[in-house]
Amino acid sequence: MHCPFQTKPRWTRRKDARPQELLAAALTVFVERGYAATRLDDVATLAGVSKGTLYLYFPSKEDLFRAVVRDNLLPVLDEAEQIIDNYEGHSADLMRDFVLGWWQRIGNTPLSGLTKLMMAESGNFPEVAKFYHDEIISRSNALTIRMLERGMARGEFRQVDAARAHMVIVAPVLMLTLWKHSFDQCRAEPIPVTEYLATVVDMMLHGLVAPDTPPIPTEKPC
Repeated sequence: MHCPFQTKPRWTRRKDARPQELLAAALTVFVERGYAATRLDDVATLAGVSKGTLYLYFPSKEDLFRAVVRDNLLPVLDEAEQIIDNYEGHSADLMRDFVLGWWQRIGNTPLSGLTKLMMAESGNFPEVAKFYHDEIISRSNALTIRMLERGMARGEFRQVDAARAHMVIVAPVLMLTLWKHSFDQCRAEPIPVTEYLATVVDMMLHGLVAPDTPPIPTEKPC
């Protein structure tokens, strides 16, 4: 059967770099094909190695997927935690930076395809879904809740139920990701991302900011 992925080695391989090359190839295949349809043969072909070589590093497709997620998403979460820990400005600015930073680091990259993959296939692969929820979703939710609690503690946000409010904040950003990997592929009318995110941030902050705080700056995303 003809393989839809290129058959020429994509990278000049060095032994110490090979795991990263395999993970890069795996990300491409997972995002393009989904979890169920991804075959380790296709990942090996795209990386320019034998299937046996792939198995030396990743004994199963689930092991490979876990490594792809950890290698690509955990550093982004680490960075976000450091930004929140060290941020000195208004919580509204922090929330804005967080949303726009997410789009730059994940939403506007192939990594956003992992979100769509999990939304589409988690019901068929509960162990994979649990892993993704425990290591990525739960931690990401905790970051949003921390920002809400920070704003409330500083008197910059009004008192809200952070455990519920974070879902409202995440929902429109998640919708943008799903649109990108579904209707955008069908050449439907695209969402103007810059204006969309600006509107999300504007509506979010005007629903959160305490009534006696100074006006919120109306910055537009780059």
